Amino acid sequence: MANHSRPHICQCLTRLASVKRNAVVTVYGNRKRTGREFVDGVLSLAAGLIRLGLRNGDVVSIAAFNSDLFLEWLLAVALVGGVVAPLNYRWSLKEAKMAMLLVEPVLLVTDETCVSWCIDVQNGDIPSLKWRVLMESTSTDFANELNQFLTTEMLKQRTLVPSLATYAWASDDAVVICFTSGTTGRPKGVTISHLAFITQSLAKIAIAGYGEDDVYLHTSPLVHIGGLSSAMAMLMVGACHVLLPKFDAKTALQVMEQNHITCFITVPAMMADLIRVNRTTKNGAENRGVRKILNGGGSLSSELLKEAVNIFPCARILSAYGMTEACSSLTFMTLHDPTQESFKVTYPLLNQPKQGTCVGKPAPHIELMVKLDEDSSRVGKILTRGPHTMLRYWGHQVAQENVETSESRSNEAWLDTGDIGAFDEFGNLWLIGRSNGRIKTGGENVYPEEVTFQHKKLLDITLKFFYGLNLRRWKLF
Repeated sequence: MANHSRPHICQCLTRLASVKRNAVVTVYGNRKRTGREFVDGVLSLAAGLIRLGLRNGDVVSIAAFNSDLFLEWLLAVALVGGVVAPLNYRWSLKEAKMAMLLVEPVLLVTDETCVSWCIDVQNGDIPSLKWRVLMESTSTDFANELNQFLTTEMLKQRTLVPSLATYAWASDDAVVICFTSGTTGRPKGVTISHLAFITQSLAKIAIAGYGEDDVYLHTSPLVHIGGLSSAMAMLMVGACHVLLPKFDAKTALQVMEQNHITCFITVPAMMADLIRVNRTTKNGAENRGVRKILNGGGSLSSELLKEAVNIFPCARILSAYGMTEACSSLTFMTLHDPTQESFKVTYPLLNQPKQGTCVGKPAPHIELMVKLDEDSSRVGKILTRGPHTMLRYWGHQVAQENVETSESRSNEAWLDTGDIGAFDEFGNLWLIGRSNGRIKTGGENVYPEEVTFQHKKLLDITLKFFYGLNLRRWKLF
């Protein structure tokens, strides 16, 4: 493939440097940077990394809270052909070492909040580690104490801001290693390509309607695929990024009002916190500036959705279902649209699954297939394929653990999501359960999520008859 047609996540920099040259594109506390300033920062850091000795394919681990410098590091490492492996700041030292031994970083970047356990990481613990960088220090004394660390500013020193150089790529066009526990309980490095991020971003832009006038609040950590993929979508359209170190509902509501936030992503627990804090501190005040909310990590209950509509009456609220191995979202569904009177999500009764949760329709670039169970004409494993899927688990030549082989003539590989579901006649995907949670009974596969009220009632009566148990008192169901 010719380089001029090869996808690279840093292709967004050209747009930021031109269309958003004098417009604010990042806000972090009191620090605001225009498109030109942000791009200059990325280019200067990239030049410093080359001078330091970072090479194509080298892995850089980042352990830090959200910030504008986190975004800068992500793009600078990608620009010179490196691979970014964010470490979860909630991890213990043991978990962080385990992850780093897996991906073998040559450079570890941290901020002050995560530096305590980074100091305890000895070079002998991680043989690949050559350099450590303190992302930013607000305390001179603190920086002096950590003379074993370089700083972002040191790397940028004595570097003239270059023009946008030729992009570099790691092997297989890998750009990010995102950790997930998978089914083993141990960190697994999901290797994601430039193409996967760009494809996923274009889907979010098309479905959610993101644009350059949006002001996006980073509520999700940049160590997770949801935060990373949404950040890339916003970088591509040239939106303004408002970054909180970590999510706090009270602060988030204040920042939404102060910075005229138009969009953010959430999970049900975050939305519940926003509703609770809004009720207690703002007396249920409305925020009419927010126009788009994308929910993931589980469905919003009808109660949460109703409360969310009351707080954000002008927001289109969407829900997404996805996974790290698919670079975030596979399907989308609109839960509330204020532009449509009496908008209500309705599903046809004909051939509708009798259980499960509707997660909407596949994104434009997504191929989904339900590989039916042998004893079912409707339910089966949810498989996907396309440019959004991971390259592999880091350290594996082929993603063998999660690949199903298609029975089609081409014998192309499908990625097994590990979920069980069904399609209705309108193309909506219904999520029923996890494939490893099924129970074989009476020659049929039964999933815990399929146990309906009637099943529970029958089981309750049966067990009471045999054992005289009061299951309601035991709160088993």
